[in-house]
Amino acid sequence: MEDKTGRIRAICISEKRGTPKYVTDEAELREDYGIVGDAHAGFMHRQVSLLPYEAAEKFREKGARVEDGAFGENILTEGLDLKSLEVGSLIFLGSCVMLEVSQIGKVCHDRCAIYKSMGDCIMPREGIFARVLKGGHIKTGDGIRVEKPDPKRAFTAAVITLSDRAYKGEREDRSGPLAAGLLKESGYEVIEEIILPDEKERLKAELIRLCDMRQVCLIITTGGTGFAPRDITPEATTEVIERGARGIAEAIRAYSLTITKRAMLSRGEAGIRGKSLIVNLPGSPKAVRESLEFILPELGHGIGILRETEGDCGNA
Repeated sequence: MEDKTGRIRAICISEKRGTPKYVTDEAELREDYGIVGDAHAGFMHRQVSLLPYEAAEKFREKGARVEDGAFGENILTEGLDLKSLEVGSLIFLGSCVMLEVSQIGKVCHDRCAIYKSMGDCIMPREGIFARVLKGGHIKTGDGIRVEKPDPKRAFTAAVITLSDRAYKGEREDRSGPLAAGLLKESGYEVIEEIILPDEKERLKAELIRLCDMRQVCLIITTGGTGFAPRDITPEATTEVIERGARGIAEAIRAYSLTITKRAMLSRGEAGIRGKSLIVNLPGSPKAVRESLEFILPELGHGIGILRETEGDCGNA
């Protein structure tokens, strides 16, 4: 497939958080950090923000008086549909800088001044974020080239622990770190580990963010699958997924029944949203280990089919 190409329309930075970005003709990018001199550099996976110039122009046509950088973007691109890119895509700026797309869009928890004046803001749905894999110098007008993600790169994973007590710091979360460790041993790149209270809407929001914005290959939840009134993990999962993968949940229960009859009380579900697979596990470290050691050898093939990196093994 032919690479996508464009150019840098503007470079924008701000030296302090909470202040508008201003336009600069050139900038230096540092590996695993961001733009030198920009207050938002170094922020986990969101080291550099990019926004298409075309989207900003359409917004201006609606009457918005916004300058370059007003949406908080570091790089305004021209000639690229950024929101169509996959997480993991490589973006080459100028002659040497290489970025890796880490997130599509963003969640705006606080309405910005643009939203308050216009009733809309384009950065959450049109902007993207990236990590700096290779630093260097860029300037306005430099070319941009985009490559699709390497199909052989490691699958990404995230782990969510559901526990009111662990969230409050009243007990140690042992299940989440155990799940993350087993995933890493199996070759997954664990990009997020999260602890949440047993609240359905918060879990749904995190699952949607991880699937839609970070495009995580595999999301493991632990806890909240029992009969207690606040055990809401299966309900949150079924409200988020687009297609079920109940065979995985049934296989976990069937295997666990060979160990303990109480496995029949687990209500865990599994399903697909976009190209992400979500699997609910019980909350005990013992059950997490037993479940993951049972399913992980087979999940890779299913995720490969889902991500279109390998073919179906069925006969035509």
